Amino acid sequence: MNASSWSRLKPSLLYLNEPHITAFLNHCWITSTNHLHFAKTRPDPAMALSNQIMVLALVLSLSLALPSALAGVTCEDLHINRCAFAVSSESKRCVLESMPGKPTEYQCKTSDVVVENISNHIETEACVGACGLERKTIGISSDSLMETRVAQKICSPGCSNNCPNIVDLYSNLASGEGASLSDLCMKINANPRRAMMTILSSGAAPGPVSGKVEAEAPSPSP
Repeated sequence: MNASSWSRLKPSLLYLNEPHITAFLNHCWITSTNHLHFAKTRPDPAMALSNQIMVLALVLSLSLALPSALAGVTCEDLHINRCAFAVSSESKRCVLESMPGKPTEYQCKTSDVVVENISNHIETEACVGACGLERKTIGISSDSLMETRVAQKICSPGCSNNCPNIVDLYSNLASGEGASLSDLCMKINANPRRAMMTILSSGAAPGPVSGKVEAEAPSPSP
C-alpha cells in the first residue's frame, strides 16, 4: 500500500464521530505516511516492504477493533452512557428507556422519531454540557424546556450555534407544544423569568416517551 492509497483510505476511517479515535487515527496516518515518504526518498526494498506491511497491519487491526464504528450507529448496540441524543444510521433517534420488569436497569432502543439530514451521530460531551443536558436522559420529552437553567443553556450561543442535533430535537419538541424554539429563545434572552412563566402557564409538558414525540399542543395564549 503506497502513500496515495493510504490517503484515499483515511477519510473513510475518520468518519467515526469519535474525537479520541479520530485523533488516534490521524496520528497513525501521519506516522505511516512519514515512513512511506522516507522509504521513497531513500529506496531500500526491505524497508519499503516493512513499511507497507506495517500500514496494512494497522488498517486491519483498526477494522477488527472498530467494526461498529465503521458499520454505523445502531441504537441497540450503544452503551447507556452514549444512547441519549444519538441518531442511528437510519436517521432515527435513539432513546434510553427502562427494561421491562427492571425499572432501575436501562437499555438503548431505536425510536420512531426520524431526523432530517442527520445520521450516524453520537452526541459529544461538549454539546451535552453546553446545552445543559444529562447524558442519561430517559425517553424523549420536552420536560427539560420547563427548567430555566436548561432552557437558557439550549438557547445560549454555545449550544444553538454548535449543536445542530440537539437544536433540531428541541425545536421539534417545542413545535409539539405549539411553540417555536427560536421565539422562545428570543424571549428567554430578553427576560428569562417572564419567558419561563409563559411556558409554565401554557401547561405541563408530557412525560418521557419512547416510540415517538407525543406532545399535545396547548390552547393559544391570549
